Amino acid sequence: MLETDRLIGDSDSFELGFVEREATPEPAMKLGIRLHLAGLSLLNTVSVLDSLGVKRCRSTVHNWVQKADLQPTDGTTPDHVAVDETVIQLNDERYWLYAAVDSETNRLLHVKLSPTRNQAITEMFLSELREKHLVDEALFLVDSAPWLQAALHRHGLDYRCEKHGNRNSVERVFRELKRRTNQFSNCFSHAEADTVENWLRAFAFAWNQLI
Repeated sequence: MLETDRLIGDSDSFELGFVEREATPEPAMKLGIRLHLAGLSLLNTVSVLDSLGVKRCRSTVHNWVQKADLQPTDGTTPDHVAVDETVIQLNDERYWLYAAVDSETNRLLHVKLSPTRNQAITEMFLSELREKHLVDEALFLVDSAPWLQAALHRHGLDYRCEKHGNRNSVERVFRELKRRTNQFSNCFSHAEADTVENWLRAFAFAWNQLI
């Protein structure tokens, strides 16, 4: 429970802009959000809240996470950025999760979900990353994917192909995400892509709080 304790202990790391429309006290909502993002299933999260006298259903906690609109903090200046993509199962379809990680701090910088992977999507991901963070002087660590290298070249960004070493930072993030989805049936079921992407941004926020 050490990681959960670390996440729930920082009560000022995010604000909720929707509390005036909720019957649940804000501290209880924050606790539910933090517990779920730290690794508890929705069922276990509502069980903890119930033991504290706050009776809510799983869909309510899910809605809290969606409404909180959590995401990684903008404005960082990393020296090295590891970029990669991995497959995410959404109902019966495969989506691609793009992720950028500061390889020196292991913090997630940006995530994006796409139904396909190609140079155009990768360029869009890089454009969003450049809007959020100061990465123009960073060295990008990538694998041998031609669409990724072509997109970086199109943006005029320096990159180095690396199979191991510092690029493993993004692989560690993907392993933790896979572990979480393995716990929860290894699939996002009955969810729209926008909902899943919102959850992934919240996961990125929580990951940065825990490392």
